[in-house]
Amino acid sequence: MTAVEPRRRLFRVPDRFAAFGAVLLVLIVLSAVFAPWLAPYEENDVRPLESLLPPSGAHWFGTDQVGRDVLTQVLYGGRTSLVIAAAVLAASATVGVTLGVVAGYAGGWARDVIMRITDVFLAFPALLLSLALAVVLQPSVTTVILAIAVTWWPWYARLSASVAASVATRSYVDAARCLGVPASVIVARHVLPNSLTPVLVQLSLDGGGVILTAAALSYLGLGAHEPTAEWGLMVQQGQTIFTTNWWVVTFPGLAILLTAFAFNVLGEGLRGALDPRRTVR
Repeated sequence: MTAVEPRRRLFRVPDRFAAFGAVLLVLIVLSAVFAPWLAPYEENDVRPLESLLPPSGAHWFGTDQVGRDVLTQVLYGGRTSLVIAAAVLAASATVGVTLGVVAGYAGGWARDVIMRITDVFLAFPALLLSLALAVVLQPSVTTVILAIAVTWWPWYARLSASVAASVATRSYVDAARCLGVPASVIVARHVLPNSLTPVLVQLSLDGGGVILTAAALSYLGLGAHEPTAEWGLMVQQGQTIFTTNWWVVTFPGLAILLTAFAFNVLGEGLRGALDPRRTVR
């Protein structure tokens, strides 16, 4: 397989369902980025006299218990949720891929030590470990990022270690060693770039899981708190009035659902497009 083939597969995603997910995710990201211009009201514009108004022309998604516009809160909540997802995935991939590539290329005792540490983290259910860490730390967005990232990086370490170990045995890597190229240069120029394809696919698949986990922590009171807008926190605040004021919970819940859906279908599409067993025409 030539170096051009992965790029051809990346830009040739025949699954229209996955393409729809990509477009939907772009729209969600853009709505979060441009929230200050798209939101009809200020982020924390509290109007007690307009509390719990149903959806209408003035408030498309209705208002919450203190009179804040739910649409505005959903748009700004997207900023918080997507920042959490991006930070968690960036931190997890950086730590996991670095350790995994070192373990896969070096082998021997280095691989054994890194993989045993990875196994210790993987022995605990990710959500329970995140909950435990979040309970110890003070509830905040930073706490959510740290609690999830600590439990997420081992998956990237294991994945990149197996790929790096395979790349390290290829002929061009052996040729570089014979020419006296330093190990650090071999890893940076050959092993790492050729180990990133499955990591990119896993990142797209994990985005939805991170969004759901962050929402769960905020829902339990262990993540974002007032006055920060966050989808999980919005669901938690409206759960007691769901039967009478359904819109307070429904719209942030739909935002979580659509974002997780977009990440999942995009990841499945990338996995199919980058599958080396697929014939490129």
